Amino acid sequence: PKPNKASPRLPPPSQQAHNIPPNIRNVRNTMVFYFKSRCGEFTMYMGKDKYENEDLIKYGLPEDCWFHVDDLSSAHVYLRLKPGMNMDDIPEDALLDCASLVKANSIAGCKKTSVYVVYTRWKNLKKTASMVEGQVGYHRPENVRRMSVEKNNSIVNALNKTKTELYPDLYQQQQDRQREMQMAKKQARREEEKLRKEQELKQKQIKEERSYDRIMSGEKMLSNAEVEASVDNSAAEAYEDDFF
Repeated sequence: PKPNKASPRLPPPSQQAHNIPPNIRNVRNTMVFYFKSRCGEFTMYMGKDKYENEDLIKYGLPEDCWFHVDDLSSAHVYLRLKPGMNMDDIPEDALLDCASLVKANSIAGCKKTSVYVVYTRWKNLKKTASMVEGQVGYHRPENVRRMSVEKNNSIVNALNKTKTELYPDLYQQQQDRQREMQMAKKQARREEEKLRKEQELKQKQIKEERSYDRIMSGEKMLSNAEVEASVDNSAAEAYEDDFF
């Protein structure tokens, strides 16, 4: 008899519900650890291991800033910025939170007194087929920043108190954010077009008013006295012509 074929492994229900194309489905949910910055303004997150990190690299958001211990194996920690922010806008306390967290989650780095941490925007991360799990490169190395961080248990302990473990639908989150950005761009274009038309109409009205003013200006029209004088002179000239 023919052997029974194993049942195909289905993607998680959350991914089935969103009709994710088969070529980009994961067969498991991604475990993500979330943290709250000490200032309370930002969310930080990281994967459980290098396989989880692969999903985070693939399904990041444009607002994400990536942190990693330089030249050592470590967790990939992401800081979610607010829309419109850039790396220059990151508060020093938030930078220290991320750097301390990524150092504490490095097998070799956590044993050192201090390490260097590199960070850049998520969109600057580059992944090629030849790279192993968790390995990344950069599209623009000049946009990568480097900072030194010392061991700080008090910061790490404070962050760990806010730690939560979730299984988000990273793909859908990315799709939703892209849709929001597209809608925002369309709205901005509509506002720009509306403003352009309003300005064109205003310029047209100003032009028409100036044109009317020129027609009605005293330089282009005769006064009543001038009209009467002109009529009298014409009548006198006509009378003289008839007389002669």
